[in-house]
Amino acid sequence: MDQEELSFVDQLKTYITDFLSNPEALIGIMKSMVLALLLFWIGRRIARWIANLTAKGLTKAGNDPILVNFLRNLVYYVILATVVIMALGQLGVQTTSLIAVMGAAGLAIGLALKDSLSNFASGVMLVMFRPFKLGDVVEVAGKTGKVQEIRIFSTLINTPDQKAMIVPNGLITADVITNFTAQKTRRVDLIIGVSYDDDIKLAKSIIHDTITAHDLVLQDPAPTIMVMELADSSINFAVRPWCNTDDYWTVYGDLLEQLKYNLEAGGCSFPYPQTDVHLHQASFGILLLPESRYRKHD
Repeated sequence: MDQEELSFVDQLKTYITDFLSNPEALIGIMKSMVLALLLFWIGRRIARWIANLTAKGLTKAGNDPILVNFLRNLVYYVILATVVIMALGQLGVQTTSLIAVMGAAGLAIGLALKDSLSNFASGVMLVMFRPFKLGDVVEVAGKTGKVQEIRIFSTLINTPDQKAMIVPNGLITADVITNFTAQKTRRVDLIIGVSYDDDIKLAKSIIHDTITAHDLVLQDPAPTIMVMELADSSINFAVRPWCNTDDYWTVYGDLLEQLKYNLEAGGCSFPYPQTDVHLHQASFGILLLPESRYRKHD
């Protein structure tokens, strides 16, 4: 061990000896530590109490649960940060300098974590403008699911196959938000094709009777049935009934099944593209390229 290391060890021993030999200083530091811990313990309980009280008040006022949870967490952490600064001040830390250092550090951290701050700002926007609420089925960032929770930096969404999807708030506000359950009713859009050989008036009548007979299809607004396209192999009907939002997929599946059964029972057919290949032999013995066309399936 060289001279500098010996000197440092001796200085450390001297410092500890002087500290222990001064019981008043030791007692003062212990008192400060106890008071700081007590202040932190009480302050944290007060922060939690005020946050819960704020949440209860917002809930009684009829605010959205998303807004209530967000503001409760915000109030809690702001008060807790104040309590920590007060506790450090009790230990003799210069809080003014600490706040200045925290401000400078916050600026540096903010530049380094600009994406996280963007997510935070987006979370505030989601809470303030509320494009969706808890339980809504939405499409955000190219994904579809039910909103479970809006957090400070991200939103928790459950997909239809019960996967938990955590989407950064910045991605949500940067793209189109589609809320499938914002309205009480939804329109079911179906495309039904029949053969050119079928009677389109008969087909339209069968389609109308089928959708109006469904218990979950709304009569107001009335369903719409129209010829949408004269396609290559079929005449396509646009079938647009309305239903309650919660019944959408039930109505969608039921109508597809019932329309197929009823149209076939009424003599209509569902053509699909089929290619006929004709081979023509040229005079010089070389086969020409085949020509194709669509034909109704027999």
